[in-house]
Amino acid sequence: MATNNTALTHQTPVGEVRPSQLLWTYGPGALVDLPNVSVVTLGIDRWDKTRCQPIEEVRLLAAVRKVLGLQVESLRMPPFHRSDRVDPWSAEAFIGVPVRPFPRWMRCVKCGLLSPFDTGLFQIKENRIRPERTRFVHSACRGSKGDQPARDADAVPARFLLACRDGHLDDFPWHYFVHGGNSSCKGQLRFFESGASMQTENLWVKCDGCPATRSLAQAFGKSGKESLPSCRGRHPHLDHFDAGCDEEARAVLLGATNSWFPVTLSALAIPQPNVSPLHQIIIDFWEDFSDVEDVAMLKGTIKALIRRGEAQGIGDHDPQAVWSAIEAHRNGEAPVTVGESDIKGPEWDVLTQPNPPTDYPHFMSKPAGTPTAFGTYIKRVLLLERLREVNALMGFTRVEAPEESGDSDDRPKMASLSRLKNTDWVPANQVHGEGIFIQFDEQALVRWEGLPAVKAVDKMLRGGHKGWRNSRHLDPSEGYPGIRYAMLHTLSHILIRELALECGYNAASIRERIYADTMNGTPQAGILIYTAAADSDGTLGGLVDLGKPESLGPLLEQALNRATICSSDPLCAEHDAEKDRSLHGAACHACSLVAETSCERGNRYLDRSLLIPTFERVDAAFFKVRQTTDDFSGKPGSMPVPVLHGDTIQSTLNKRESLPVELALRLSELTESFPSEPFMLRLISGSKVNRVRVKPVAGSDLKAGQRVVIASPFLRLRGAPVSIVAGSFSISTLIDAVTEEPFILVSVNGEGGLAQAKMPAADWNSLKSIGLIEDLI
Repeated sequence: MATNNTALTHQTPVGEVRPSQLLWTYGPGALVDLPNVSVVTLGIDRWDKTRCQPIEEVRLLAAVRKVLGLQVESLRMPPFHRSDRVDPWSAEAFIGVPVRPFPRWMRCVKCGLLSPFDTGLFQIKENRIRPERTRFVHSACRGSKGDQPARDADAVPARFLLACRDGHLDDFPWHYFVHGGNSSCKGQLRFFESGASMQTENLWVKCDGCPATRSLAQAFGKSGKESLPSCRGRHPHLDHFDAGCDEEARAVLLGATNSWFPVTLSALAIPQPNVSPLHQIIIDFWEDFSDVEDVAMLKGTIKALIRRGEAQGIGDHDPQAVWSAIEAHRNGEAPVTVGESDIKGPEWDVLTQPNPPTDYPHFMSKPAGTPTAFGTYIKRVLLLERLREVNALMGFTRVEAPEESGDSDDRPKMASLSRLKNTDWVPANQVHGEGIFIQFDEQALVRWEGLPAVKAVDKMLRGGHKGWRNSRHLDPSEGYPGIRYAMLHTLSHILIRELALECGYNAASIRERIYADTMNGTPQAGILIYTAAADSDGTLGGLVDLGKPESLGPLLEQALNRATICSSDPLCAEHDAEKDRSLHGAACHACSLVAETSCERGNRYLDRSLLIPTFERVDAAFFKVRQTTDDFSGKPGSMPVPVLHGDTIQSTLNKRESLPVELALRLSELTESFPSEPFMLRLISGSKVNRVRVKPVAGSDLKAGQRVVIASPFLRLRGAPVSIVAGSFSISTLIDAVTEEPFILVSVNGEGGLAQAKMPAADWNSLKSIGLIEDLI
């Protein structure tokens, strides 16, 4: 990375970033906040295209062409050094992407002088050995009072900028702001602090030529709209100003996450059906083979590919056979038209084949068994031992993240990566990894989608989607992915969180692809959870090993059990997307949200009540909650209590007149010979385990059988109050998020529904005073 601007007579290396960061974080138009300077990455028309290696992915290239135009001919990787050891005085040291200091305004840390760096008051100090130490200095600074010996003082970027929703970025109008508008005053500006904290009300700018002084707190909020000028339409990475920007310019801080949002497309490099391994190599590396004119020239190309460690397997084929494959590809070549919505379609077709084709080393898979406990829900599990993902950067937005929409005209305005209208390439990268593909039973999903409770959640999420898009002046009829997508998306998130605890990868390095399209004749229902990294770290094998049935089954159970109760309940469970015009229901950072790099939808369209019963909604769950031996422990040697059918629960409810209903909670276990001695119950509250002795309720009129009966005036089954329920149960101690008071939550699970009793901790403690429950710890 090297600076290239009019203030410098030559290129100056200023730091390093990873090639993948030039797509996701520091791409064209983005600010790179280095230790001593801040720079903006220039447009790709200023990059050295000859050092950008092409990447072959026909489907992704066709999708990019649909958005940017048919002039796009290739996807190319950003330039990078081949070796970590580079002579700082060699030409290779200047391989990188061009950048320019931005913002232009610098601040002297000693005297507070505020001025553009190109006015001659600041000088750059280059450091070839340690480029990240390159910095600006204020020459001959004499301190804030002008009474100190003249010496160079460090200068840092002024950390305030202007941005708008149309992708424009500009320097903060310091002169305009401090003088309250246009002024003929030519005085120098000074930046100073008035308090110990760095809050904006303690940051001031003043003019040495007049009494004008102003707090930066007035640059934000309502006063900011009155204090700041209109947007000038500036693109600093292109050296260009758009005419007539009508968007409101707003102050942003240097390093703010909303100053640059990439607009990307991604695709898995999947083998094409009915294509031989040799022909697949020709397709993948057509950029290298397209200019080959004869077999003699082909031999040199093959040697170059082998030397670069690419096109594995090409050396196993005779050059004449390779030449025949090239000729066949040329004669049968036709323009490929793939829409953006079609990227996942071919992937789904390959992943669901009984024996998916192999494209070593980019795509290798093997089927795995289905976890026995989830046989009615999961149709197939496929382990992807090797996969390759290709990502392309098409543009970026500022202030607000790009929205999903089938209509490109309905999206927020996307800023261009190049000043040239006919740019024939876009930045891209490829990453290798491994993954687990889970295909769900279509009939089970159709039955679930027909439940009235699921339709109610669908209506709620759709209402939130419409309100959210209306508030942003977007077409409310576009972009809603459907209730099937929301359920699969939520399951993917809780599984990612569980896998991160087991597989050794951090959660941010695990990604997802959701297949839930039902509009193209072939309904999709699957999730792909995979790791992808620019080096071998994405293919360590830890994730694939967890996709085997003996590991995947327990992981799914643990993930679902963790999602049953959120630490933010009941607020999380009671969240209504339609009321506050948001894009998620029962989901929050404590239970369902993952890193932005992991989620393909920015943590939107999530609701864990679609997976398991929650405190607020019990009958929209796709999975039935499975209680484990950690949730219940009766007297020594007892097994978990069987789940009762709905008619058994109803039968027990009809007998409530024969059981006493008091303020106290009553727990009892009915066996062939009703126990006369108290039995032990294990209460799990987070990481704390308490043992409680429970005295059985006298119930000689009750029928025998292994049952747990809970009688309480606090019980609610499917939202309706009841007195008695039967089934397996668990007990948790929680803290109310509003009152911060502790309460006891008792959950009884049966196929008739989930009954829950929420009791204040004080009432629970009163049970000890009457001798019903004795806490042994």
